[in-house]
Amino acid sequence: MKGVKTKMLHKSGITLLLLLALFASVAPARADATSYRLAVLPPEHKLMKDPITGVDLLFVSASSAKDHNLYFHQRSWISDDSMVLFRSDRPGGKLMGYLFATGELVCLTTPAGALLCPTAAWEGNRVYAYRPPDIVEIALTIEPSADVTKAPSTVTATERVICTLPAGTGLNAGLTENRDGTLLGLDLSRPDGQWVAVADVRSGEVRYVCQFTFAGHLQFSITNPNLMSVAGTKDRLVVIDLSQGGQPRILHHQVEGEFVTHECWWINDSLTFCGGYRDKESHVKVIDVHTGEVRIVGAGAWVPWAESGDDVLNRWNWWHAAGHESGRWIVADNWYGDVVVFDGETTQMHRLTLGHRRYGGGLHPEPGWDRSGRRVVFTSEMLGGSHVCVATIPDEWRPDPADEGLIITGGAIK
Repeated sequence: MKGVKTKMLHKSGITLLLLLALFASVAPARADATSYRLAVLPPEHKLMKDPITGVDLLFVSASSAKDHNLYFHQRSWISDDSMVLFRSDRPGGKLMGYLFATGELVCLTTPAGALLCPTAAWEGNRVYAYRPPDIVEIALTIEPSADVTKAPSTVTATERVICTLPAGTGLNAGLTENRDGTLLGLDLSRPDGQWVAVADVRSGEVRYVCQFTFAGHLQFSITNPNLMSVAGTKDRLVVIDLSQGGQPRILHHQVEGEFVTHECWWINDSLTFCGGYRDKESHVKVIDVHTGEVRIVGAGAWVPWAESGDDVLNRWNWWHAAGHESGRWIVADNWYGDVVVFDGETTQMHRLTLGHRRYGGGLHPEPGWDRSGRRVVFTSEMLGGSHVCVATIPDEWRPDPADEGLIITGGAIK
């Protein structure tokens, strides 16, 4: 790759043990599939407007349960945007869904157990997840009710086991689908250490790619089916190119004292991440994986700690950031639970909704996108407790209908 030096990664706490064409002793997919009905619960949602910005807020869960949206770089919406996924500690919960047509909640718990590390598929209303010891695909058929007060909607799950992990092997937190839907990336723990592996979605064949002493935040690119990234220990941004043998490459060498966190794939083979060089400074940045060039999309604030006196400046520093697949937006949150969006072309910032977390405690919003780029899902503590909230981007922030053709999914704004 031009402009970026390839370097041995042991200095990042990553051990390079590359095994070419090594395939796992993992049971392949079974030919059979099973179908069953999922439990559907009555609506409990709440609608309101943000008291400061006026943006429409939909609290899809408003009970006493502790609910949390999927992690910001996972896909929370199924492909037709009819349902958003979230996690819950309620009985029969673990993985839940909210039906936008009716407001009902769906319990995505299988007869064989709970679904862990879920992500929605790029195409088709399907969910990939880990149900120990299996990696499974759950296809959903949704028949909305005409009147939920008389009869609930019908949601049918058709389950297919992609592969079964052998004894002693488990999935950490990483399950990610590549852009053409042919592979799942797996962050595996085995008796001989931690491995990044890929599973063929159709055949169930698993290939080990490389071994790490530590690897977090495993993700496939949202545009390039061969590119993956992991978070290392010292040098955070590490890229794996399957078309080039899968050798990990440090993308960005952090200098002493530099802050780099919460990377997320965006358009044109780029990653967003948050960070800065000075205490209490965290910009939203974008890095080109081919050149290593970094630019700031959303500027954070910085004042020496002794002069600032309190943490109010963290209201203008960013913690999680995720770009929409169209290239139009990047959403970001901060430690106060504020959620903002940056225009992908002009970098103009819009304050979407504010005050969903108490600084110093509680869950972070960790916002993610729907498929159309019109709604953001995040975790809110605005109502007390932990709830899943969806904010709708106002029409006046969106491009004119005549300009919609300028946004190219998986590409750049031209």
